[in-house]
Amino acid sequence: MRALFGVIRIIAGGVIIAAIVGQFVYTLSFGDAPDDFFVNFFSYFTILSNALSAIVLLVGAGYCFRLRRDPAWYNLVLGCVVTYMATTGVVYNLLLRGIALDQGHTLGWSNEVLHLIAPIYLVLVWIVTPGKSRLEWRQVWAIIAFPLVWTVYTMIRGSIVGWYPYPFLNPAQPGGWGAVVVYMIAIAGFIGLMGCAVIALSRTRLIRG
Repeated sequence: MRALFGVIRIIAGGVIIAAIVGQFVYTLSFGDAPDDFFVNFFSYFTILSNALSAIVLLVGAGYCFRLRRDPAWYNLVLGCVVTYMATTGVVYNLLLRGIALDQGHTLGWSNEVLHLIAPIYLVLVWIVTPGKSRLEWRQVWAIIAFPLVWTVYTMIRGSIVGWYPYPFLNPAQPGGWGAVVVYMIAIAGFIGLMGCAVIALSRTRLIRG
């Protein structure tokens, strides 16, 4: 069973990488990408969370073939990316679907993989993949650390270059900084709740395998 999930992890990681590369190349193919396109592209939380997920899945595939259980450090990192991907899926599909983002041109199938299929897959992985160990409640701080760092980076860089990856983080939106703060608090709270849910699931018999 572990070997089967290892194969699935390889396939899923490959599909996510293909979606990221596909969107990157597709945008560049139009020849109108700005000079800072590379940095902007990898400043999207969606791209970063998917890239981390692909790496974690490929590393985890090796453990599936060699070990009966995933190492504790890997289990925590997997829990982190599950939280980020669930957040990506919910935020995009509730707040951003149908809104044109400043990423250039959107590749349809890639967009669906990165914002819908991959998030659903990662959540399912966390629920059903055997060989995981339980997380401790105090580890929620490790889970939320990356989104906090990303938010600080995004707001500092945005104030310098005048570009924000998502419209709800742009102080130029209606409502100004007040609206930005409300969105940031709401999303931070959601990430915290998702992190707690991930930890709670890790402590159930079904997912520990």
